[in-house]
Amino acid sequence: MIQSPLLGVLGTNEIIIILVIVLLLFGGKKIPELMRGLGKGVREFNDAKSNVKKEIEESASDVRNSPNT
Repeated sequence: MIQSPLLGVLGTNEIIIILVIVLLLFGGKKIPELMRGLGKGVREFNDAKSNVKKEIEESASDVRNSPNT
């Protein structure tokens, strides 16, 4: 089984304690707003990543299709 480096170090008890602390710090009403903001950030990152990948692929196809001089 492959474990991520961060979660491999944390056990179930530690994760529960972290979640309780986050809930106490931010409250139940603020957490959905934070998660929405995090989701928007991840979506923007993925959009930018796909745009860069598309531009690289287009440039590569332009180089392949250009006549050699």
